[in-house]
Amino acid sequence: RVLIIGAGGLGAPVALYLAAAGVGTIGIVDNDTVEVSNLQRQVCHFQHNIGKAKVESAREKMEAINPDITVIPLEQFLVADNIREIIRDYDFVVEGSDNFPTKFLVNDACVMESVPFSIGGILRFDGQAMTVVPGESACYRCAFRTPPPPDAVPSCSEAGVLGAIAGMLGTIQAAETLKFITGAGSLLTNTLLSFDARNMDFHKVHLQRQDDCAICGKEPTIRTLIDYEQAVCAI
Repeated sequence: RVLIIGAGGLGAPVALYLAAAGVGTIGIVDNDTVEVSNLQRQVCHFQHNIGKAKVESAREKMEAINPDITVIPLEQFLVADNIREIIRDYDFVVEGSDNFPTKFLVNDACVMESVPFSIGGILRFDGQAMTVVPGESACYRCAFRTPPPPDAVPSCSEAGVLGAIAGMLGTIQAAETLKFITGAGSLLTNTLLSFDARNMDFHKVHLQRQDDCAICGKEPTIRTLIDYEQAVCAI
């Protein structure tokens, strides 16, 4: 059972590849509807889906690929009050949201519920991803302590996003998910994978669990989840 958070640029290729692979139950959560501007990078949505809930649009394509899987569309906001109840029903979470506050919320909730997850992000020509196994590997906060302030992140109109970058990063996250399910290969745990598609440069930064991490350290200071102010380019 896999939960995909976000049916946008990253979640779209993840959804298609997991459906094609025959993952038995796939939940997908997103509160947004399809817009024409999404079609450049969100490959599970077509022209005839404009105005439709993204989770329903994604389900349509996933079930067309593999009618034997179960797709659970969750058309709602993911917030501090509901996230733990949602994710605890799944074995693995793919975080493909469009904002840093959600990434930190997902990180904290998954650590609290001991649910492994892949987390990724893109901007311009760049992408990055890491996989977290709570209790065993560094979490997102071990690498990035707090969400950036709202004015620190450029908008899509300012920075731009190359559509194919979403596909590259999304397929990496799909591969991490399938590796976790099958036990094949090595996951991107304790590792931040970054790439710059302008030159096709890939780099790995090795991470360690931080003893003073606010959520996974020896003495966690985060006991209750909170919703942070939204800030980032939509993907």
